[in-house]
Amino acid sequence: MKLNVRTIMKNSQNNREVVERLVEKNIHIKLDSYLVRYRYPGMEGDIVCTVEENKKGNFAGTLSARLNADRFYYSREDFKNLDDLVNHLFDHLKYSLSTRREKEAVLVRR
Repeated sequence: MKLNVRTIMKNSQNNREVVERLVEKNIHIKLDSYLVRYRYPGMEGDIVCTVEENKKGNFAGTLSARLNADRFYYSREDFKNLDDLVNHLFDHLKYSLSTRREKEAVLVRR
């Protein structure tokens, strides 16, 4: 599977390396076992993480993922810690992928 990962920073270019590191860590550690079902030749996917810093110094972010025909979108605001924001967005994606996998397993068993 070819996975295209993009990181978009708004109003906060100083934190780009931190966000890119967190995104890569979450993809390769948290999501690795959940992305197995999408790893077939010719399959493509996109993950876009957007982070914005407001005037108060808090962070807002969105995570959108397209894995073949499946699309996911998450948005969160007012996080003081950048690590918590990115990890929280990926936790939501992980949960969605895990529940989708459980539903498919139930359908296969019937």
